[in-house]
Amino acid sequence: MAKARTVFVCQQCGSQQSRWMGRCPDCGTWDSLVEQTERRDVTPRSRSAVPGMQSRPVGLRDVAIGGFVRLPVLGSEFAGVLGGGLVPGSVVLIGGEPGIGKSSLLLQAAAHFAEHVGPALYVSAEESVQQIKLRAARMGLEPEHLLVYSETNLNVILDQIAALKPHLVVVDSIQTVYLDEIGSAAGSVSQVREGALRLLRLAKDHAIPMFLVGHVTKEGTIAGPRVLEHIVDVVLYLEGDRFHQYRLLRGVKNRFGSTDEVGVFEMTAQGLCEVPNPSQAFLSERTADAPGSAVAVTMEGTRPILVEVQALTASSASAQPRRTANGFDMNRLLMLVAVLTKRVGLPLFNQDVYVNIVGGLRIDEPAVDLAVAVAIASSFRNQRVHPDLAMVGEVGLAGELRSAGQLERRLMEASGLGFTRALCPETTHPPRVDGLGVVMARALADAIEIALHNPGVRHGSACGAPDAGSQTAAPDSVSGDQ
Repeated sequence: MAKARTVFVCQQCGSQQSRWMGRCPDCGTWDSLVEQTERRDVTPRSRSAVPGMQSRPVGLRDVAIGGFVRLPVLGSEFAGVLGGGLVPGSVVLIGGEPGIGKSSLLLQAAAHFAEHVGPALYVSAEESVQQIKLRAARMGLEPEHLLVYSETNLNVILDQIAALKPHLVVVDSIQTVYLDEIGSAAGSVSQVREGALRLLRLAKDHAIPMFLVGHVTKEGTIAGPRVLEHIVDVVLYLEGDRFHQYRLLRGVKNRFGSTDEVGVFEMTAQGLCEVPNPSQAFLSERTADAPGSAVAVTMEGTRPILVEVQALTASSASAQPRRTANGFDMNRLLMLVAVLTKRVGLPLFNQDVYVNIVGGLRIDEPAVDLAVAVAIASSFRNQRVHPDLAMVGEVGLAGELRSAGQLERRLMEASGLGFTRALCPETTHPPRVDGLGVVMARALADAIEIALHNPGVRHGSACGAPDAGSQTAAPDSVSGDQ
């Protein structure tokens, strides 16, 4: 016997209220309550046991675990983000902006899986099988054991999965499938939560790994209830600028591995291709002789990546000059401009300041502060930065430089790409890297003078260079009007 009731569900936190309110009492979000009609089965049902759940408590030492073998999935970049491969029975949720490449990546992963492991089922609730075929033909994919299916009814999808028993299932997307017994529309809180639970139960019962595609909100978070991310085993985000060719696959939750891994891909006509050396790719088009360009060593998870930071200053007649950042936090840019004005003495009050992270990357790490500040000073003074100088360091409000984590790994990456000098904050245990002259500075003003290689300046200290004098000596600068 089914009984219907009307509730108001918050689209932000998933809480249910008996009446409509302008503001959710649980999470405080305005205009987030949506009316939904639910039909619930009130007849008694027997509880189905969850796989691996015992009827009584047992000792931890007595629990027997069976070893599992991770399944290969689309190369080392994707497998590394998952922790070394795909775990049987795991449910992986992938989110990202529209057009970023989620469907292309998973179609490639399903095709690779079908070719090397076993049959895979790609379920699309947004595209027809003809559209999937066209995309696969464009990317040169034609595996023998890949099945495609276009359906929006989740009950029908579950029946097909139970009948076919594929080795991998992709559902694109969880917000566009629906269950008949829930009266709300597809994508609602109830539909998404119950649909994810049904898929999770099926994946665990039959040890079938599943990929779920999730839509994102305008804030960049996965749409639907927050409980969706708690249900699944792994949550990945595909990031990047859709107008640039590089994409970052970042893990934010992983029950089977670390969340510090990041995979780098390049969007091509054949789909997403792995980028084994991201630093070299991001610096391939760098113009080292241009003022306003600096190289920063950032960490994406456990991987050091060198990126080019570009800055441009231009005189402004406006009472409020523009501050624009692309790929960098705007509030941090405003702080750096204030520090450069107050602590370094650069008159930027009448200058428009533009900062760009080349390659479409989005960097929030404070260790990029030094490169951004040096690039702004370089553009304002019209003096180029030494082309073989890499920088890492956080800038404080007092104009001091603060150290960054994993400094030695960062500098080893810079040395491997041919950089001969590195500028970093002064520390009690200076790193030593073969072939790399490490120049340290205590304050931002000293670091700028060192980076812009003005002759006669004796700020900072050098260590680890094969020839300290040659490493700290400054070549001729590009002069210009200040």
